[in-house]
Amino acid sequence: MIDVKIIRQNPELIKKACRDKGFFDLEKRIDEFIKLDKEKREILTQIEKINAQKNKASRIIKEKGKEKKLIEELRALDKTYENLKKKLNEKEEALKEILFLIPNIPLDDVPVGKDEKDNVVIREVGERPRFDFVPKDHLELGEKLNLIDVKRAAKVSGTRFGYLKNEAVLIEFALIQLAFENLLGEGFIPILPPVMIKPEILRGMGYIEQLDKEEAYYLEKDKLYLVGTAEHSIGPYFANEILREKDLPRRFIGFSTCFRREAGSWGKDTRGIFRVHQFDKIEMFSFCHPEKSKTEHEYFLSLEEKLMKVLEIPYRVVKICTGDLGRPAAAKYDIEAWIPSQNRYRETHSTSNCTDFQTRRLNIRYQDRSGKLKFPHTVNGTVFAIGRTLIAILENYQTKDGSVKIPKALQKYLPFKEIKR
Repeated sequence: MIDVKIIRQNPELIKKACRDKGFFDLEKRIDEFIKLDKEKREILTQIEKINAQKNKASRIIKEKGKEKKLIEELRALDKTYENLKKKLNEKEEALKEILFLIPNIPLDDVPVGKDEKDNVVIREVGERPRFDFVPKDHLELGEKLNLIDVKRAAKVSGTRFGYLKNEAVLIEFALIQLAFENLLGEGFIPILPPVMIKPEILRGMGYIEQLDKEEAYYLEKDKLYLVGTAEHSIGPYFANEILREKDLPRRFIGFSTCFRREAGSWGKDTRGIFRVHQFDKIEMFSFCHPEKSKTEHEYFLSLEEKLMKVLEIPYRVVKICTGDLGRPAAAKYDIEAWIPSQNRYRETHSTSNCTDFQTRRLNIRYQDRSGKLKFPHTVNGTVFAIGRTLIAILENYQTKDGSVKIPKALQKYLPFKEIKR
């Protein structure tokens, strides 16, 4: 959430952030927040006066005995106090409701734009493959090589599901080994997080309002959400805890199965396994010093690029504009891999700097050298979204005879260098 002091001191900055991110309906709520906050502080002032009067009356009673007039006065003060506390609680709940809706403020260098069309391409890396044949898409390759089965998955689970089989399964585990080998060497802590989390925790991460409860799977009986990424359950790891400044950054690499409804994507990418309801993903997450989150964000991007270069998959880096950032992020990059069958780049990675937006909501703090408690910043990033990485490998490494070569970086983890039938 946003620091209340910023809202009080510079409400126009918050309104601009809402406009730039496309949350136009929240501008009036900012004015409502300012009004409620003023009323809340007036009530607090009244409560302080009541407490002072109660203390004074109590002292006199102790010194002079239980005078009837003072006792009646004290009772009246108690009643007034209870009424004020009730009003205070109502104001605080109303303020909290608005506060949880306000998006994070984009950093100054984030391009202002309406949607993904206004994102800015930073660079293109790697040479796109040149085929002397019409390249097949991942599903055609996957079905002919007996790697992907969406037909039987539809029979078992419905649309937007798929079975990975044979060499595809081994490639998944090879990607996991490659990721963990590289990031453990960078000092990341390996973690396998829960895939079900409480509503208040997901809200703390800033995603219930972001998802509008349409995108996530919710288990009503258990009152638990299925995670859409390991970030959802790694981020709250230190909820209501205090870290030490000298321990920052605390970096994690987590693997999990992820679940997304893909609400609003009907008709988009329905072929194959590009946009599915269930997929596996390796995720980075960092709790870092506020002054170093920009550097940490660039570091996460460099790690993502390093692994794409190792796999020798052509890609481009895209700086995300304000209107495509979402609620928690203050800055974000995407990496898009080249997909030959579509003759375009498609998103495979993202990395976001969420500043102190999530740690404030989850009450995660650190103690600096002077003993003052502050909120660390959080940075997250995709290592590999397995399905989309597999798509990029199949399509970029295909050959004219319909077989698929294996990237050199993965060969040491696999008993084969090529997939053919």
